[in-house]
Amino acid sequence: MIELKIGSTHGSNIEIRKSQARGYADHGWLKSFHSFSFADYYDPKFMGFGALRVINEDRVAAGMGFGTHGHRDMEIISYVLEGALAHQDSMGNGSSIRPGDVQRMSAGTGVQHSEFNHEKDQTTHFLQIWIQPNQLGIKPSYEEKHFSAAEKRGQLRLIASSSALGGASHGANNGAVKIHADAEIYAGLFDGEETATLPVAEGRRSYVHVARGAVKVNGHALSAGDALRSTAVREIKITQGQQAEVLVFDLL
Repeated sequence: MIELKIGSTHGSNIEIRKSQARGYADHGWLKSFHSFSFADYYDPKFMGFGALRVINEDRVAAGMGFGTHGHRDMEIISYVLEGALAHQDSMGNGSSIRPGDVQRMSAGTGVQHSEFNHEKDQTTHFLQIWIQPNQLGIKPSYEEKHFSAAEKRGQLRLIASSSALGGASHGANNGAVKIHADAEIYAGLFDGEETATLPVAEGRRSYVHVARGAVKVNGHALSAGDALRSTAVREIKITQGQQAEVLVFDLL
């Protein structure tokens, strides 16, 4: 396992985990990296981070997918990097999301759904994110929104927010999908001299996942699949991107 732990000069605890240290499963039609313990991958040191429970980087072969299955009491966010992901659920929702789309399903008391790649010759590459809700037994619900590349270019765009539900957002949710958890998710695209800084309130955690490309986060060089997490830094600073796409989580 390849891991590096670094303590900052301000006493904050920063941990960098390289892509190769994640769990991995190859099911033929599905190739999946697990940032946290999931299915047959178990590591007691990586059971989640705050309310963040799952980040699976999935590649689904053409014509394949996840058959109907159930969830409950979990906020599930899908973020497509390449290809398309078709969704059907027991609430009556049906759609196909593509890069730029963010899909949120609040499983609540229980929901059934399926996810498929109906493309004939293209792999679907997406992130499946699970966040533990701050209230159990809610009514299941669904939402999806599109965020253009221009909205994320050189900045961290809020894409999922608890602000409408009394969470700790840095401002109005500004069109983000609403999650039933004390968490915020930001997405950004960075290249060359583009830079962005996100303040982090005292007592909150930060988690940065590099979806693709390479970038520096608080001065630490990260590549696709790498992550940086901290329990005490007061800001996240993104610099020196190389065709980078980054997700940043602000967590209790």
